[in-house]
Amino acid sequence: MSMLTPPGMGGKYRITGDKYPRMRRPRNRRRIVFAVVAVAVALGLAGWGTMQLVDAFTGGGGKKSTATAKRTCEPVPTVSAAPPPPQPRQVTVNVYNATPRSGLAKAAADELKKRGFTIGKVGNATPEYDKKVPGTAVLLGGPTAHEGSFRVLGTQLVGTQLKTDARRTADIDLIIGTAYKALEPKKNADAALAAMAQPAPAPSATCR
Repeated sequence: MSMLTPPGMGGKYRITGDKYPRMRRPRNRRRIVFAVVAVAVALGLAGWGTMQLVDAFTGGGGKKSTATAKRTCEPVPTVSAAPPPPQPRQVTVNVYNATPRSGLAKAAADELKKRGFTIGKVGNATPEYDKKVPGTAVLLGGPTAHEGSFRVLGTQLVGTQLKTDARRTADIDLIIGTAYKALEPKKNADAALAAMAQPAPAPSATCR
């Protein structure tokens, strides 16, 4: 019997030789469970934080619901349609020559008549404008002339100056200036009239 064997013990409980049984400290299962749970929670929080950062930089990146993914269109604002311009036959033009060159008023009036305009008076300009119009021409009319008559007659020549007076009639004056050479070619004037008659396209809806 070994000196390390307590009295009365033998058989398989006898300690012999110089080897001794190793005594292990019992594991603390509660600590292990807590450690595993803590690691899982930490990993979950880290993953959630990463997803939040990705969404912040990519604008949500993930799949959106069908209702959110649909584009919304703002209604088109109602725009009051401008009145159509008058026809050339509805515009009465008085043609006056403010230059030293003779015959310009009659030649311009004859050509405008061929293009469908109604011709009123034809002659020399009044002293207020005679030899005082350095540009192509002056279009002179009442306060309502800007609404259509000036625009229609303005297609027949370029570089005109628009002025209004106190007249209450619908006729307008074409006062020819020293820079005048001729009316616009009929092809160009007709194209300008056609473009003016076309209504402006309605604005499209704004979608987000």
